[in-house]
Amino acid sequence: MKIVIIGGVAAGMSAATRLRRLDEHAEIVVLERGEYVSYANCGLPYHIAGTIAEREKLLVASPKYLRQTFNLDLRLQHEVIAIDPQQKIVTIKTPQQPTPIQERYDKLLIAVGSQALQLPIPGSDLPQIHTVRSIPDVDQINQLLADGARHAVVIGAGYIGLEMIEALQQRGLTVELVELAKQVLPLFDHEMVSEVADLLQQHGVKLHLGASAQRFVPTNQQIAVHLSDGRQIKTDLVIMAVGVRPASQLAQAAGLTLGERGGIAVNQHLQTSDPAIYAAGDVIEVQDTVLQQPALIALAGPANRQGRIVAEHMLGRSSRYHSSQGTAIVKVHTTTCAMTGASEKSLQRAKRAYHKIYLHPNDHAGYYPDAQQMHLKLLFAPADGRILGAQIVGGAGVDKRIDVLATAIRAKMSVHDLTELELAYAPPYGSAKDPINMAGFLASNLLDGTVKFWYAEEYPAITEHALIVDVRNPDEYAAWHIPQAINLPLAELRAAIPSLKAQAEGRPIRLHCMVGMRSYIAYRILRQSGFENVATLAGGALTLKAFTH
Repeated sequence: MKIVIIGGVAAGMSAATRLRRLDEHAEIVVLERGEYVSYANCGLPYHIAGTIAEREKLLVASPKYLRQTFNLDLRLQHEVIAIDPQQKIVTIKTPQQPTPIQERYDKLLIAVGSQALQLPIPGSDLPQIHTVRSIPDVDQINQLLADGARHAVVIGAGYIGLEMIEALQQRGLTVELVELAKQVLPLFDHEMVSEVADLLQQHGVKLHLGASAQRFVPTNQQIAVHLSDGRQIKTDLVIMAVGVRPASQLAQAAGLTLGERGGIAVNQHLQTSDPAIYAAGDVIEVQDTVLQQPALIALAGPANRQGRIVAEHMLGRSSRYHSSQGTAIVKVHTTTCAMTGASEKSLQRAKRAYHKIYLHPNDHAGYYPDAQQMHLKLLFAPADGRILGAQIVGGAGVDKRIDVLATAIRAKMSVHDLTELELAYAPPYGSAKDPINMAGFLASNLLDGTVKFWYAEEYPAITEHALIVDVRNPDEYAAWHIPQAINLPLAELRAAIPSLKAQAEGRPIRLHCMVGMRSYIAYRILRQSGFENVATLAGGALTLKAFTH
């Protein structure tokens, strides 16, 4: 059997090597239009930063290694320009051949990935404007840095955009960020990343949120970036990080079916509308694990797994790819931001019912030195507590908690299951009640009626009809408090119950503290003392401040 693979990076090379491990006799041809295969494009910003100093470290496996070890017919600078599904032939353009050549296949894999989006505005083709998708991209950026670039504008505040900001700052550049949304990391819910915007500003990044680039104009040796709010930024380098789209033009021209979002439509075996043609990686449309609707999720992990599944199914195994949940993580200076599953805004767009909780635990036991606080948001189904999504922002320990929650979503676990997880504990690494357990306890309390929350988005309207009670200590209250809130410290609450009843005069009581623990205790005291209309602020004042930032 002759198998042709178009694309030699994540999905393509994962498929090629798995094919060879399963079948020593298959003829495997890999056609890669670029000069490099099997390289770590996720490491590109870190090479620009100098963290990965040696360029060769980005080359996960050399062409020589792949040819010798896996007996692959690996051809670089071979661009497939057409597919003929009826004849089972691909047409290839190469620099060495004056006319296109053709290659026959029995089975074909399209793994051409995605294309970086370019803003369709005047001047977007200027030589100082670059995307970060390939090794030649970073070579060109590094050359500009070597030539003396001192100022950069990054357009787009997603994962690549934020990684590039830090990389360029590490190279000594002054950096400004332009983002159309009114927040950084637009895939996250706003309140979870407001402190990330503060962190960027603390590190000297000038933010232009809620603005877009309208045109680029050459000015002497620089570029003038004209923004939608009327401002202009003169810069030496522009990094375009506004997202990607599936490179599905080749498949569309071959008559293969595309999905509603523009990616190649595939079944669970990753076959296209032509059963002899498979597709994998950024180029395909997948099923969202939580929302159960088509999605484009351009991540390296899913792409590598998809390549493996394609190889197995081509050789007769019943392997299936079920869905993608978008688990992702990014480092922003000293902070880590991670998410998995659905966000609150994606649930709202899909009109899905959900509950949410917030908590702010330490990464390890507070009595052990250097504990770092994290901010965790958990979304779950009201009916059965099934976990729908999570976001965590903090320092140490964020990565392992998001991985636990990603596993929980994949396993269709509920918040009740989180309470029973037995996770590794020693004071340097966690707490006897891990943040994951605590999230389960808190969510379970909401579902079974042990607690009732009020939420930051209800403020300030809630102050018009409710009595806001701050149960922190007087010194905390004096330093900052919600306007209209009265101060009734938790330690004095029981003795003050008669006067509180008179003060409330039948109004709802809305409790709060800094992170939600003391106000939860106050809630339980009041509910068992005859107060009916009581609620505690989810996530406490920390979440309120983030939400109203």
